[in-house]
This record gives sequence, C-alpha cells and structure tokens, in this order.
Amino acid sequence: MIMDVLVVDGYNIIGAWDELKKIKENDMGQARDRLIDLMAEYKAYSGLRVIVVYDAYYVPGMSSKYNTHKVEVIYTKEKETADECIERLVKTLMNVKNKVYVATSDYAEQRTIFGQGALRKSARELSIELKSIDKEIKEKIEQHKTMQPQSKIHLDQDVMEKFEKWRRGHI
Repeated sequence: MIMDVLVVDGYNIIGAWDELKKIKENDMGQARDRLIDLMAEYKAYSGLRVIVVYDAYYVPGMSSKYNTHKVEVIYTKEKETADECIERLVKTLMNVKNKVYVATSDYAEQRTIFGQGALRKSARELSIELKSIDKEIKEKIEQHKTMQPQSKIHLDQDVMEKFEKWRRGHI
C-alpha cells in the first residue's frame, strides 16, 4: 500500500514554534499534547501517515508507542536519541512507493535523512503549511455557510418566502 509519511522530531518542533515554546515554559506535557493535536489536524487534511518522535534518552525504561487522534507517537527507548529513532524509521519506511518527509530544523539530521532518500521539512515550512491548511479550512467553512441550497424548481422570491413561512409554521 502506498502511504506517504511525515515523521516529526517532536522536541525540535516544540523548540522552534513560538506557540509551543510558550506552552513548554509552563508545562512540557501540554506542549507535547498541543503538537499532537496540530499534527492530527495535519493528518486529517493531508492524508499522510504522521509519526511524532519524542526523545526519551535520559528516561529509564523501555520505549513506548501509541496512537492518539490517529497520530502515532513514539518515545524513544533509553539511551536512544530521537535522531537515531527517526533514522531507523526512515530506513524502515523508505521504498519506491512511499515518500517519507522528516520535519526537523536540526541541520545535521536533515543531511542524514536526506542522504537516506527522505525529504526534509524545516519547522518553519511545516508551520507555514499548517497555517495554510487552517486558512483553507476556514475559507471552505465560510463558503459552505454562504451557499444556499438550490431548488430544482425555479420559484419567484415571494412564493419562496411563503413556503419558508409555512415550513417554519408561521402561516
């Protein structure tokens, strides 16, 4: 099955986006959750498989992986960096049918994954793309609000107003 994938370096993006940096100052968990919410919107709109990787290098224990809002979230295993996990994912996901994008502003990581055949997206590019998607969604909602259902029979305005009064029970 062909499935384009976006792999997100979670803490790198949190450190790069102003909104998430502000949230991180008070609560890192909320910043992680907000990024996942944003990536869920991205996934819903783009149709890409989205994987967010968080570095658990200094956290003892096993790695964890779960899905939330149809976004895959991975916490690396002990003594594994997010970069190492992302590189392993790219190797696993890359084939002639899939496009794999990695969202990070870590230049060294961008060069490594680019060398493996993945496409890179900087934190800024991903932010711009999300804002564009948000704008498109708002425009579609407004367009939908202004659309009037079209009658299959042409009626004069005064007849349509009478029908509308009947429909609402104002005879």
